[in-house]
Amino acid sequence: SSFIYLLIYLFHRLQHPLSKKVVDGTKTRKVKTDHLLRVDDHDFTMRPAFAGPAVPVGVDVQVESLDSISEVDMDFTMTLYLRHYWKDERLAFPSATNKSMTFDGRLVKKIWVPDVFFVHSKRSFIHDTTTDNIMLRVFPDGHVLYSLRVTVTAACNMDFSRFPLDSQTCTLELESYAYTDEDLMLYWKSGDESLSTDDRISLSQFLIQKFHTTSRLAFYSSTGWYNRLYINFTLRRHIFFFLLQTYFPATLMVMLSWVSFWIDRRAVPARVSLGITTVLTMSTIITGVNASMPRVSYIKAVDIYLWVSFVFVFLSVLEYAAVNYLTTVRDGKDRKLREKVRDQPLPCTCGMSHARTMMLDGTYSEADANSLAGYTRAPMVAEDSSEKQERMVVHLSLDNESTGTKKKGIRSFRIIQNTHAIDTYSRMIFPGAYIFFNLIYWSVYC
Repeated sequence: SSFIYLLIYLFHRLQHPLSKKVVDGTKTRKVKTDHLLRVDDHDFTMRPAFAGPAVPVGVDVQVESLDSISEVDMDFTMTLYLRHYWKDERLAFPSATNKSMTFDGRLVKKIWVPDVFFVHSKRSFIHDTTTDNIMLRVFPDGHVLYSLRVTVTAACNMDFSRFPLDSQTCTLELESYAYTDEDLMLYWKSGDESLSTDDRISLSQFLIQKFHTTSRLAFYSSTGWYNRLYINFTLRRHIFFFLLQTYFPATLMVMLSWVSFWIDRRAVPARVSLGITTVLTMSTIITGVNASMPRVSYIKAVDIYLWVSFVFVFLSVLEYAAVNYLTTVRDGKDRKLREKVRDQPLPCTCGMSHARTMMLDGTYSEADANSLAGYTRAPMVAEDSSEKQERMVVHLSLDNESTGTKKKGIRSFRIIQNTHAIDTYSRMIFPGAYIFFNLIYWSVYC
């Protein structure tokens, strides 16, 4: 019976040999990558399906960071992961487990990859720490994923007419350099979902409002039509920084210039130094703002505010110049009047009808002198020439016919004659006009 069992076992082994373990070509160490992908058997200088239909190349992008926005250079710097998807049957390989193979950048130089570049880019580079940040993944059916980490600096056409209350829209454009739309069809792999961003992306001066993708054809007269992909993002500038650094100091300088309206008009050093200081400070603020901006040929919103503020400061200096000039002219006239009256004899006014008599000493005020306007002076005789204190008796005879006309002229020039009135009106006109300007400015640009 033992012999029979032995024969049955040997017969069973002959009919059903031990199953051998299936060897996966992707895991065999003895097979080289070049031999497995048959790299040497094909000419990879030509695109897949050469002379056939265009090769579809899907693209998706993950934005890692938005590094900087430069108003002076009118560009932006972005770091992103750029991924390409296409199918190349020449790279198909047998695999029982249907698993992909992943390679680094060394294989990229041996096969065909899309020649995508960034339109309007100024500088760009592939990160190489600690090795080139390139990944190539090949699937058994020939599908390929090509990913790389890139930092690119690209131009952004900015409009500063509303600066710093502006919003800017910048675009990063991708396009094939050599292949037209007849050879390579570049498209967003998953539509609007092809673009993903990190939620932690932030900028110090801007608020990132939205990212979105678009695509269209670009035409070159010498080469033809090309598929072009667009990454659009909108930035809104933070105003708080400019409120602290520009608007608030400019407003303070304008308000400081109004202080001179409350300083005595004869305090020349105080009012002149205050006016010059505010003018120079406003000039420094304007220079500092323009130093950090491109030299555009149009007027910016901040220029309107600063230059209007500068005009207010400058007008306050001119206001004191006018006050000081009128004060000097009037003092000269008063001095001549006192000297003329002092040199004339002072007659008696006894027996004169419809007359007024005023006793003035040598220290009478300017208001007393102004009150003489509209009256005619009659000569008077000195009553006591031995008195040490000089006294004058002035006869003022009123002419009924000419008084009305003269008073109208005096009333019309009262502001010019009384320099205190110019400062008084300036205390109301300057703040009121500046507040009105601010209301219009912020209602238009906000």
